[in-house]
Amino acid sequence: MADIQKLEALVTQVRRDILRQVHKVNSGHPGGSLGCAEFFVALYQEIMDRKEGFDMDGLGEDLFFLSNGHISPVFYSVLARSGYFPVEELNTFRLLDSRLQGHPTTHEGLPGIRIASGSLGQGLSVALGAAEAKKLNGCSHKVYSLMGDGELQEGQNWEAIMYAAANKIDNIIATVDLNGQQIDGSTDDVLELGSIRAKFEAFGWTVLDIEKGNDMAAVVKGLQEAKSLSGQGKPVCVLMHTIMGNGVDFMMHTHAWHGKAPNDEQLATGLAQNAETLGDY
Repeated sequence: MADIQKLEALVTQVRRDILRQVHKVNSGHPGGSLGCAEFFVALYQEIMDRKEGFDMDGLGEDLFFLSNGHISPVFYSVLARSGYFPVEELNTFRLLDSRLQGHPTTHEGLPGIRIASGSLGQGLSVALGAAEAKKLNGCSHKVYSLMGDGELQEGQNWEAIMYAAANKIDNIIATVDLNGQQIDGSTDDVLELGSIRAKFEAFGWTVLDIEKGNDMAAVVKGLQEAKSLSGQGKPVCVLMHTIMGNGVDFMMHTHAWHGKAPNDEQLATGLAQNAETLGDY
């Protein structure tokens, strides 16, 4: 049984980590990172089967692939808070020669990072390859991925979505962050996607919604349900409805903080809205 209060306390600390990382270098993407904090905490602390240590082959454990790599601040924070590397290393975010680049990369050898991401539209394809490899290796564990809703405007995703169903890759759980925002405005204004559920279902996927993607109990329950629906001959898609900038009132419901750092005053306001629960790095 998930300890929701404990997970929520970690989410609050992760939000502080996000704000402080981006503020220090006056660069990064706080909006989407804040909106996905509950997802990452639930995934790494409650849902995924993880083994001790880190290796690139990932045999004997669940795997995760981030496609929308610009939300690296939340990814790095949760990896550090989950023991992959020292929490103090968050202080090096986006600095020269740091392992914590603005978009995750593999050549620095950062534990927890299995692909370079940030060139949008590619993460699901990589995750499918890993899922097929697990089947070939006789590994029963699952592969998780996350992509943004704006990414679905790119064609490679739909090739991957079609391929997954055609080949019955049923050990993958792909989550779409539905915040309705992207760098130039709302997804509806830039290039309307229509019903994403109908599209995935038409391509042969099992689809479920997490209507409250910033409610920890709802996220845990939804991901547990997705896990129970896998292994039945179809890939599984989770449509997670989130609020960009969640947890910091002036960053919410707008694309303005997609790639913008808070100034000193804004940082203080954001931190005041998210209590220090586990200790700042």
